[in-house]
Amino acid sequence: MTTSAPRRPRQDAVDNRAGILSAATAAIANDPQASINTIARNAGLSRRALYGHFADRNALVNEIVDAGAQRFNRIALSVTDADARVALARLTSLLWQEAAHVQVAASIALDDTHLASTGEALGPLRAAVAAILQRGQDDGTLRTDVDVTTLARLVEEAARAAITRVDASLPEARSLAVRTTLSVAGLSWRESVALLEEHPEILGAAEPRDEPSPRRSR
Repeated sequence: MTTSAPRRPRQDAVDNRAGILSAATAAIANDPQASINTIARNAGLSRRALYGHFADRNALVNEIVDAGAQRFNRIALSVTDADARVALARLTSLLWQEAAHVQVAASIALDDTHLASTGEALGPLRAAVAAILQRGQDDGTLRTDVDVTTLARLVEEAARAAITRVDASLPEARSLAVRTTLSVAGLSWRESVALLEEHPEILGAAEPRDEPSPRRSR
C-alpha cells in the first residue's frame, strides 16, 4: 500500500497567509490592540478568511513573534567579529535596527505575556550572546565580576528595556541602545564611545578608518 505525499498549500493560500502576517505586523505596530477585523481589512480579506489561517488573534500574534525570533536568530549567526566588544556592539546594533522597524510588535513579543515563548524561540540568539560574553570574560575585555549566565541575563534585560522604553524615532536611539549594552557588559561610557568611533560601520556610519582613533583615558 502506498501513501501519497502531503499536498502543498495552494499558492494563493500561501500568499494570503503572508499577507495576513504582514498586515498584522503593520497594524499592531500602529495599534497594539488592533482587532482581527482591522487586520483582515488591511490584508484585503474577510474575517472568515483570516480565521481559515489562524484560530484566533493570539495564534496570529504568536506566529509574528516566531517569525521575528527567526530573523533575530539569523542576525546573531551573522556576527563573527573576534573581538567580543565589537561583536556585542554589532549584534546589538543590528538587532536594534531590526526591532526599530516594528517596535510595538517587538515590545509585545517581549512583554510578560509572551516572554516565555519568545525566550524559547530565541534560543540561538541567547546562545550566541552567551558565547560572545564568555569570550570577552576569557580574554578580560568584558566584566568578570559576575558569572556569564548572570551577565547574559543582565544584557538581555538591558536590550529588552531599550526596545520597550526607548523611542526608536530618536536620532540617538540606536547608539544609546548599543552603548547601554556595552556598559552592562563592563565598558565605561568613554570606552564605548571610543569603540564606536573606531568602528563607525556598527552604527551605519562611514567605512572604518585605516587607523583607529586613540583610546581615550577613563
